[in-house]
Amino acid sequence: MLIKTYSSTLQGLSAITITIEVYLGKGINFFLVGLPDNAVKESHQRIKAAFKNNSLKFPGREITINMAPADLKKEGSVFDLPIAIGILAVSNQISAQYLSDYLIVGELSLDGTIQPCQGLLSRAIQAKKEGFKGIIVPALNYEEVRMLEGINIIPVHSLIDVLKFLQKKEYSVPLRNSNKKNENKDSLDFKDVKGQTHAKRAFEIAAAGGHNLLLIGPPGAGKSMLAKRMPSILPPLSLHEAIETTSIHSIAFRQGTIPGLIKNRPFRAPHHTISDVALVGGGTTPKPGEISMAHNGILFLDELPEFKRNALEVLRQPLEEGAVSISRANMATEFPANFTLIAAMNPCPCGHATDPNKSCKCSSYSVQRYRSKISGPLLDRIDMHVQVSSIPLIELQSSKTEETSSDIKKRVLRAREIQEKRFNNSGPILCNTNLSPRQINTFCSLPKDARNLLENAMNKLNFSARSYHRILKVSRTIADLEGSPSILSNHIAEALHYRCLDRGN
Repeated sequence: MLIKTYSSTLQGLSAITITIEVYLGKGINFFLVGLPDNAVKESHQRIKAAFKNNSLKFPGREITINMAPADLKKEGSVFDLPIAIGILAVSNQISAQYLSDYLIVGELSLDGTIQPCQGLLSRAIQAKKEGFKGIIVPALNYEEVRMLEGINIIPVHSLIDVLKFLQKKEYSVPLRNSNKKNENKDSLDFKDVKGQTHAKRAFEIAAAGGHNLLLIGPPGAGKSMLAKRMPSILPPLSLHEAIETTSIHSIAFRQGTIPGLIKNRPFRAPHHTISDVALVGGGTTPKPGEISMAHNGILFLDELPEFKRNALEVLRQPLEEGAVSISRANMATEFPANFTLIAAMNPCPCGHATDPNKSCKCSSYSVQRYRSKISGPLLDRIDMHVQVSSIPLIELQSSKTEETSSDIKKRVLRAREIQEKRFNNSGPILCNTNLSPRQINTFCSLPKDARNLLENAMNKLNFSARSYHRILKVSRTIADLEGSPSILSNHIAEALHYRCLDRGN
């Protein structure tokens, strides 16, 4: 007798349906074929113990399990539950009537409880695409997929729960998680930052156009404080972005479970000792790195020159393409990595080159060597370089009320609405930073005086072609913030002001 159940395996951000064939023959052996890894092979012992602890009979005959397609490696303990259900069906302990209607995922504990698994949202989306009526999932993962429509989500706590559902169509839905961690009620606010009007303006432009930003200033000037408040002025995630972001975090599955649909834009701040693999992603089975975890959000790199050169250089592809490709001998996996880069650095090794209150002890050679840790091609991909000065004591003690993040966000949202209307029929452009060179020619035309100003700057400062395009994109965003349909000379002048490293400062 042959029984089929269905599960899935992950490949990048996508899931691939796996057909599990269970066959009973003569003998007492247990065969598991179809390129299973060690975790899959160990399912035999977990299933056997779970059966015994739940008064279920493990067949005393030869069991052959084939996982198709056979040439695709199957990894993880997520196949425990579909294999167990297949064994119960093939030994006539449950009916096989509804098995073809459901995709099944979950790891079995020895007592029969079902543990959460990674990448559940991707698996559920794939099950919906392939026409399954529903997906049987660990109850601990339910919040992650609760919002999906067009497919039945069946949460189960134990093996016995699965049997009840397959026999009587009975199941209970967990109470809705309040998800307080995801609400971000106590969001950091720009009103907490005294002064720094110039830097706040740069953050507003970066948020409105999705531009990458580099802050240069002495220790204690407030670079990190400003960067951590960037999410408070960003537009909310769309449903598509929220699903995509949640899928990535579910696949990474660092620890615990995803508390539900991620509603706030990610803010990732890896330490400068991070390896290039941890930053970009990789491993024997490719997993998302920090840049993919920051997809649709912020990647904050503090002390930028202290990062390993290799780690910084691998940022170039995702900054340009919004995705990262991880190649292995038998396949290449692509993960989304469309993030806004916010980086911070000191102006010199001691940090006091631009501090009027402290003297710099660094030689010109050491300053040059320090800055050269950041390559020209990487700097070219950062739209704005902004000097951040120390805050004078009188300004720090001022009782003046600073502008709130809410006020800044209103202007950012208006600018994004302008961009959305402009790019409505121009393909997948989310904001000005996504403009291609051809689209820049269409949407960033300049009047004569603005063109002359930019040409003079190009000739004097020897900007690269990439820097030229970045300046035009930032100018377009500044014009949008002011509600101007055209890019004017003052918009170009302000954008040029945000290229301080190109000016040699």
